[in-house]
Amino acid sequence: MRMAKYIKFLLVGVVFGIVMAKSEAFSWYRIQEMFRFHSFHMYGIIGTAVTLGILGVALIKRFGIRDFAGNPIVFHPKEKSLWRYLLGGTLFGLGWALSGACPGPMVVNIGYGYLTFFIVFLFAILGTFLYGVVKNKLPH
Repeated sequence: MRMAKYIKFLLVGVVFGIVMAKSEAFSWYRIQEMFRFHSFHMYGIIGTAVTLGILGVALIKRFGIRDFAGNPIVFHPKEKSLWRYLLGGTLFGLGWALSGACPGPMVVNIGYGYLTFFIVFLFAILGTFLYGVVKNKLPH
């Protein structure tokens, strides 16, 4: 019975995967096309996502929306450290450009049957684990 409460998250993930597949946002070709500035397709998708995110945050703040457990959603002010964002964004972008996928599309590619993305997924998990190991030694 404990697992039943997580079904809603699985369903949201399935819908997310379908949207990614139908919009071709998981396509290695579309991602490379974006990084080469050959098409507006992915910029349109990302721009839509950013716009919806801004709208969602504004609605959460305006109406005091709470999470599933009833706790208030709190937004903390960003730190002013430009260099950490440039370094993190550069590392993320390099990984995205080299693998052809960020975390969402990586899983959709596996679901689509592109099993070589298991290698990308494995290294994403490894990178997350290593971050957890050295997190306390990093300047946060």
